[in-house]
Amino acid sequence: MSDVILVVEDERDIRELIAFTLRFGGLNVEEANDGESGIAKARALQPRLILMDVRMPRMTGFEACEKLKAYPETRDIPIVFLSAKGQAAEIQRGMELGAVAYILKPFAPDELLQQVKDLLAKLGAPAE
Repeated sequence: MSDVILVVEDERDIRELIAFTLRFGGLNVEEANDGESGIAKARALQPRLILMDVRMPRMTGFEACEKLKAYPETRDIPIVFLSAKGQAAEIQRGMELGAVAYILKPFAPDELLQQVKDLLAKLGAPAE
């Protein structure tokens, strides 16, 4: 596994804000703009962590998560879902699919960075 954080988000402004925030915090970030390219990048890069939007066109974050969990090489990559919809049923589904966390939008950039660093520490990954 590499030290890359993969951000999978279809809305460019949000994706760029997340990537900028994490890079500013000293993390190595790659981006994908939909579930299919996120899967391809995850398989190629073996990122340390994936931040994935739930609601994306063509393939939802949930569908992409299911596919990633089906591949031996990406099965163990931790996935964090990002969503503006915080219904309990949706959060539960994300966690049942194997997510390690669920972050609701909108979020403060400094809080997002801290949550990601805390997760990396909990997962035993270097946060710098």
